[in-house]
Amino acid sequence: MQETHIGLAHGNGGRIMRELIEQVFKPALGNPLLDTAADAAALPPLDGELLITTDGFTVRPLEFPGGDIGSLAVHGTVNDLAVAGAQPRYLTLNAFLEEGLEIAQLRRLAASIGEAARAAGVLVVAGDTKVVGRGECDGVYLATTGIGVRRPGLQLGMQQIRPGDRVLVSGPVGEHGAAVMLARESFGMRAALHSDAASVLPQAQVLWGLPGVRFMRDPTRGGLATVLHEIARASGCSLSVQEQAIPIRETVCSVCELLGFDPLYLACEGRVLAVVAEEAAAPALSALRTVAPEAALIGAVGEEGAQVVLETRLGGRRLLDELEEEPLPRIC
Repeated sequence: MQETHIGLAHGNGGRIMRELIEQVFKPALGNPLLDTAADAAALPPLDGELLITTDGFTVRPLEFPGGDIGSLAVHGTVNDLAVAGAQPRYLTLNAFLEEGLEIAQLRRLAASIGEAARAAGVLVVAGDTKVVGRGECDGVYLATTGIGVRRPGLQLGMQQIRPGDRVLVSGPVGEHGAAVMLARESFGMRAALHSDAASVLPQAQVLWGLPGVRFMRDPTRGGLATVLHEIARASGCSLSVQEQAIPIRETVCSVCELLGFDPLYLACEGRVLAVVAEEAAAPALSALRTVAPEAALIGAVGEEGAQVVLETRLGGRRLLDELEEEPLPRIC
């Protein structure tokens, strides 16, 4: 394959498309179950409750400090399974490529997908490639489906949440949103800030076996505040979080203050929000800190009705509004 950029012929199903798959995707993603000439993959029997998730990724720019759309797609899918209590096993991958995309960049993204999948212990077992005309997407869009296995008896969900429960977060919030925002360079700002994009599987695994763990979620689009509102609506309970206890890096705070964003609404891509029983809070936090040293207990579940209250550093209380508009599109 001598071409340096993606052309419409790379999506025509013929020789050029076959060479693209064999020379770019297959070396990066190859495993015993991936047959690029087959229309379906045969999976071995799985022992446990099967969970499936699907997601799409449209981040701009495609490569940013701390990650890229390739690793983001793997981590995002793995994370959705992990916080549901499932060990991720298999992924499918659909790539939508824009005419004119540099093949060298596509190779980097494919390599990143392969590295992230191997690190998470998952196999990419099926996929598809489509090419769209110039201006019809931002270089690359990715869509994934993930399959995982949850052991019998592990029950996680918002319906498990009760008044008195405690709220934990595994690390500083808002870093992915802030890092992508600065990477676009449209704000004329620079800062030593990296996305938190990563697999949360190790964080979730230390909580799976603990009694009293009610619910887990990775706070992606809409950030921490949006997940808190989802919990309040689903449970009918109030949530009270302490502003001083929420870990936020000073750099993120500075960027948000200058640009008028609230870090509580910015996406995270490597954090877990967990709700645990009151008596489980200390052991859960201790376990979480073995793999996420900056984890913190940030609040509690109450009986004041479906609302989210922020206890400010000055000792006041204010309602956290629900997100109305996407503050930063093309974020994940």
